[in-house]
Amino acid sequence: MSQPAISPPVPGPFVSTTRPISRRKFLRATGILMSLPLLEAMSPVYGAVAERAVKTAPGGKPRRLLAICNNLGLLPDQFFPKESGRGYTLSPYLEVLAEHRDQFTVFSGVSHPDVDGGHPADNCFLTAAPHPGSGGFRNTISLDQYIAERIGYLTRFPSLTLGVNVQQGQRSLSWTGSGVLIPCEEKASEVFTRMFLQGTRTEIAAQVRKLDLGQSILDAVAGQAKELQRNVGARDRDRLDQYFTSVRDLEQRMQMSREWEYKPKPKVTAPMPLDPASPKAYMDKVSLMYDMARLAFETDSTRSISLLLDSVNSPAIEFGNIKTDEGYHNLSHHGKSAKKLAQLEAIDHYHMKLLAKLFAELMSVRENGEPLLDRTMILYGSNLGNANTHVTTNLPTLFAGGGFKHGQHLAFDTEHNYPLPNLFVSMLQRMGIDTDRFASATGVMRGLEMA
Repeated sequence: MSQPAISPPVPGPFVSTTRPISRRKFLRATGILMSLPLLEAMSPVYGAVAERAVKTAPGGKPRRLLAICNNLGLLPDQFFPKESGRGYTLSPYLEVLAEHRDQFTVFSGVSHPDVDGGHPADNCFLTAAPHPGSGGFRNTISLDQYIAERIGYLTRFPSLTLGVNVQQGQRSLSWTGSGVLIPCEEKASEVFTRMFLQGTRTEIAAQVRKLDLGQSILDAVAGQAKELQRNVGARDRDRLDQYFTSVRDLEQRMQMSREWEYKPKPKVTAPMPLDPASPKAYMDKVSLMYDMARLAFETDSTRSISLLLDSVNSPAIEFGNIKTDEGYHNLSHHGKSAKKLAQLEAIDHYHMKLLAKLFAELMSVRENGEPLLDRTMILYGSNLGNANTHVTTNLPTLFAGGGFKHGQHLAFDTEHNYPLPNLFVSMLQRMGIDTDRFASATGVMRGLEMA
């Protein structure tokens, strides 16, 4: 299986219709760009697109997204309700969320069309790009980055890409428009520092110098690009146009980063989080990342967050008074073992407990008199419908908050699934982004209405 790249991709081999172009000349132009340090993920201002997004935002209220993927999912028979509609009986797992049943909708019979391949499908949870396990697979833009590109300029951080026990370089929920993986941030303390600890004047000046240096390097790349474009054929010019469009976007991102460096960071009373030393403290890490997401939304530091819970990469875990006997992944292949199923149920219940705590905290925070949860869309789900068999259909999906009419179970055909990307279109429209398409969506989510 091909591995996703973690650095900006160089276009494929160029075929000139005039004369061959030396590899050394090409690398001299693009190699500088490839060596740039990873900068703040400040997205470009898209002028009229961004303005249109603000003008169409329902009621002018800020809307936010927290997308969470547990890549080993949940035990289906414990998660899915047996009845549909608004009067459904809560399943065992949803009982943990009973206090908030009017704040969420549960879906069954949904999936990403043509997203197969088992575990590699987690990289497509927010992109819906087909066939992730195939050779030569290239991902597409993720939902969180699509949002960041259009309204990310409104906040200090257009998006945050978070993770727990993530296999770095292999997995992420966030992908650029060029299909490049955005690495997850796994230390809550570092996320907290970025959001709330103001650097010294010297540190700020040093960061601005880095941004200015990056700007000058991009100027050089752009200049050499013109020479390249004169020496290649039409098809290669198209490829270069696409490639250097991303360079121009990066220039705009760096300019936005430069401006934010001089703006004071928000003050919070929350203490600096202590990062668990061991991946066994998986649930503590999950809880801390939920705290970081809540603080980010409370301070309007960003409006788009992805969080990958890489259960596949997690060992035997410890939480409360429970210690599992095997790694999380091994447990998921339970083979109907009563012992393994009991441990998985305990894990899943704890996930629901942490989610209930997040809902409660977002309900308790007010923004202009409204609960923060009413302005925050929380998508919780998985790329696997059943981790025991690796199927990528009938995905366990829970959607909360964000100003929708909730309190229902929307049940679709579990054999011939309804496209989950339709939910993404509804979410984008609720964010105030004027679109009726995303990935393989066929429209908005049927049965889900705005409040």
